[in-house]
Amino acid sequence: MNDTTDPRPDTESKPLLFGQVKFHIFTSDDLVEDNASKVWHSTFYHGVLAEDMKLSRILTEQGAEEVSRCSTDQKAKTLDGVTHIISTTSDFPDYEKAKNAMIPVAKPEWITACVTKGRLANPRQYSPDPRLFFSGVVVCCADLPDGDKDAIIGGVLAMGGLFTSSVSRMVTHIVALTLEADKCQMVASRRLTCKIVLPHWFDDCLKLGKRIDETPYCLPNPEILSKKPEDRIPEAVRRDMEGASSARPDRLPTPMSSPSTSRRQLAVFKNKRVMLSPDLGIGSRLRGTIEDLIADGGGHVTASVHKADIFICQYRESVDYRIASRAGRDVGNLSWLYHLLTTNKWTSPMNRLLHYPISKNGLPGFKDFRISLSNYNGEARVYLENLAIAAGGEFTKTMKEDNTHLITAHLISEKCDAAKEWNINIVNHLWLEESYSKWQIQTLANPRYSHFPSRTNLGEIVGQTPVDRQAVERHFFPEGSDRVQTANVEDGVKPLKVNDRNMFPPKLPKSSAVHQQSPAGVPDLIPFRDHSSDGPTPKAGRGRPKRSDELRTPVPSRFANEEKENDTPSTTGSRGAKEKAAAKLHSMAPDIALFQKEMKRAGGVMHGGRASPAERTANYSRKRSISKDDETTTEVEEEEKVAKKSKKSKIAAPSMRLLLTADHRWNDQPKKESDETMRLRELGIAITKAPASCTHLAAPKIARTQNFVCALAHGPMVLNSNYIEQCLLSEKKLDPEKFLLKETAEDLSRGYKLAGSIERAKENKGRLLRGYTIWCTENIHGGFDAHKEIISANGGTCQLYRARPTSIAAAARAGAIDADNEDSSLSTPAYLYLVSSNRTEDTKFWPKFRQMAQEKGKIPRIVKNDWVLDMAIRQEIRWRDDYELDRER
Repeated sequence: MNDTTDPRPDTESKPLLFGQVKFHIFTSDDLVEDNASKVWHSTFYHGVLAEDMKLSRILTEQGAEEVSRCSTDQKAKTLDGVTHIISTTSDFPDYEKAKNAMIPVAKPEWITACVTKGRLANPRQYSPDPRLFFSGVVVCCADLPDGDKDAIIGGVLAMGGLFTSSVSRMVTHIVALTLEADKCQMVASRRLTCKIVLPHWFDDCLKLGKRIDETPYCLPNPEILSKKPEDRIPEAVRRDMEGASSARPDRLPTPMSSPSTSRRQLAVFKNKRVMLSPDLGIGSRLRGTIEDLIADGGGHVTASVHKADIFICQYRESVDYRIASRAGRDVGNLSWLYHLLTTNKWTSPMNRLLHYPISKNGLPGFKDFRISLSNYNGEARVYLENLAIAAGGEFTKTMKEDNTHLITAHLISEKCDAAKEWNINIVNHLWLEESYSKWQIQTLANPRYSHFPSRTNLGEIVGQTPVDRQAVERHFFPEGSDRVQTANVEDGVKPLKVNDRNMFPPKLPKSSAVHQQSPAGVPDLIPFRDHSSDGPTPKAGRGRPKRSDELRTPVPSRFANEEKENDTPSTTGSRGAKEKAAAKLHSMAPDIALFQKEMKRAGGVMHGGRASPAERTANYSRKRSISKDDETTTEVEEEEKVAKKSKKSKIAAPSMRLLLTADHRWNDQPKKESDETMRLRELGIAITKAPASCTHLAAPKIARTQNFVCALAHGPMVLNSNYIEQCLLSEKKLDPEKFLLKETAEDLSRGYKLAGSIERAKENKGRLLRGYTIWCTENIHGGFDAHKEIISANGGTCQLYRARPTSIAAAARAGAIDADNEDSSLSTPAYLYLVSSNRTEDTKFWPKFRQMAQEKGKIPRIVKNDWVLDMAIRQEIRWRDDYELDRER
C-alpha cells in the first residue's frame, strides 16, 4: 500500500525557520543552479536528505524569499531588501557593496546548520571571506588547561571558526597534548576523520594572521617535536600564483591563442564596457587582438572612462584612474586582464597585489632598501621579486653586506646565517606584502614579520594579502580628486551614477569653468573629460580660464539604485541653515535605519562589521606593533588598560609583576600553573614571562639563566621563590621585603651582591654595555640566542661570528666601546671581543678573528661566556685574566 501522507510538519503551528530571510544566490563552479546547488553536508530535512534538495527549495519551503540569482561574474540587478547572500566565494563584484550594507554572505553550509539546529545560525561563522581563515574549522579541546582552552576558543571564534565541547562528525580538529585523552580515544574508536593537533598550530596561525598547514602539528608524531631544527623543510608548491606574479606581463596568455576557442568559451566580458588606458604601452597589433577577444566575448571597448565598467591601466597617477576609482569601477592592470582572459572567470583586481595598477614613484622610503630572497621558489619567488621592485626597492639575487633586508620563508639557509652575522633584517614576506598593501612601511618590531614556525615553509601562504582599499583611496584617489577643470562641453548631459558616495560633476554650459587643486604629483590644470562620445580625449586648452569657481560633487544616497542613470544631483549652492540641516538629516537616515536594524540582529554587531582580521588578531593576542615615532606598548600598560576596561571582572590592576625563574614548581603541570597563576592574580600579583616588564624577580638562588640575568638589567626586587608558596597558603599578598633572596657562599666568592647589583642596574638603566658590539661563536655554552638577549638587555649589540668576510663598518662597530665606562682598560676601542668555547668547532675561528683584529689595529680578546654573565649579574664591567681563553690556540 502506498503511503501518500505528507511527512512534513504543519508549518502553521510554528513560525517558519527562514520566515524573515530574503536571499540572493551567486552561482559559481562550486555552486551551480541545476546540479551542484545543494547543501553538501548530509542532513535529514522532513525525512529527505537535504543534499538531494536545491538550496532555493529548502529556503523557500521554510518561508524564505528568493530575490534574485546570478553568477559570480555578474553584478546583481539589485540588493535592495536582501538580508542574506549565499555564495561559496567572496570573489564576486558586489561583495564590497554587500559588506558596506552589512548584508551577511554565507556558504551553503549555513543552511545545513540552521536546519540541523532548528534556528538561524550566525552567518559569520560560515563566511567565505578568506580573511576569516578559521572559517570551516570546528574545534574540540581535550584535557587542556582552562587558560589555554579559553585562548584557543576565543581565537577560533574571532577568525570565523566554531567550537563544540562534544566529539561528533562535525568536528574537524581536536586540540590535545597526547593521544591518551578520552576524546582522542573516542575519535579512534568511532573512526572519525578529524585531525588531532597540538595547540601550537593555533598559536602560530594567530601570530601570522594566516592559516598554515596543520600537518607538522598532527599527533601522534608531530614534526615540530620530532624533527631537529636544522632538518630540511620541504618546499611549498603554489600553483595558484600563475598569472599574478607580475604587474606587466610580457605576452598574451597561451590558452587564448586560438580565436575559435576564445569565441566559444570567453564570457567574462559579456555586456561589459572596457577601457584600455594609453599608459599601458602596448602596440596597435596587441591592442587590436585584445579588443577582438573582448568583443568576441560579448563585451565592448570604449574610449570614455565615464562609460566604462572596467578600466585597465598601468599606473595610479592618471586622472582617468582617479575618475574610475572614485566611480567604483573595476580598476586593474594588464596582468589582471590577462588573468580574466585565461580563466574566463571574474575575480577582483584587489585580491592580488600585482593585479592592481602600480605607482610610478614607488612606496615612499622604500627606494633605500636592498632586498634579497631566500627559501621561496617558483611563481612565489617571481611574485616577491616583482613586488619588491613595484614597491620601489632594489632587489638583489645574491645577498651582500650592504643589503638591508632578507625576506625568507624559514630560517634554514646560508643566506639566513650570513644575515645574522651581518646584522641584516630578517623578515617573512608578510612585511613586504602588508607594506605595499597599506602603502606604508611596516615596523619591523611587529612580531608577525619575524615569526617563523619551526616546520612550516611560509611560501604556502604567499599572495594571500589583498590591496587595502582604504589605504589606496587615502593616498591615490581621495575625495574630490576626480574633480577636473572643464573644457568645452555640451549642455544638458546628465551625470553618471556611481557605486560609492561620490558622483562625477554634471556637464556645465560652455561658459562655465571649474578650477580644482589636484593631489600631489598631478598637474593643477586637468581637462574635463567629455563623456558624450567614445572618441579621443580632447586636449587641454593653452589659455588660462577666465573663472575658477570650485564645484563640489554631491553625495548620493548609500542605497541608490545603480541602474538608474538619470538621478539629478542636488544643487551645490546653499539656501540657508534650514535646508542644510534637512539635507544632512536626510543623508544620515539610511545609516540610522541600518544601525537600528543591526541592533536587532541576533548576536549584535562586532566592531561595526568593519574590523579587519589583522586588527581582531591583534586585539585577541593583546599585542600592538609600534610606529616609527611611537614606543612599544608595555605589558604594564596593557594590563592596566584591561583592568580599567573590563566590565565583568572586578580585579584591580596588579601591583606586582613577578617573573619566576629557575623554579620547578610548575614543570610539566600546566593545569596547576594556570590555577595558581589565576589565584595570584586575584591577590594583585601578575606572573609575567617578560624580563623587561617585571617589578619583582623570584628564584630559589642567584641563577645564571637567561630570564634571571636579563631581568637584573632592569633593577627589580629579587625574592626567594618561596614567596609564591607562602602567598598561596595565606591567600594574601605578603610583604616582599621579608622574602629577599640571600646570597650563598658560592655567590659571594663570585663577587655577587644583589643589593649592589640592583642599585647599579637602576643607575645603568639598561645601558651597561652601550656602545659594545660583542662577537659570539655558535657553540658557546647556553647558546648564541641566550647571550644575544642578555647583551641586548644591557644595551649592547651581539653578532654571530663564523669567520666570514665582514664589512669595514661592521668591524668598526665591533671595536667601538663606550668611552664613558669607568674602567680605563676597557674604555678604549683597542679591543675586539669574541665569546667562544674550547670546542674544535669554535677554536678553528680564533686565528681568523685575531687576523681581523690586527688588520684593524685592534687587540683581540677571546673570552669565556663567564665574562658576559658576571658583568650582567654584577651590573659592572670588571676584567680578570681567567676570563681569557688560551692565547696559544
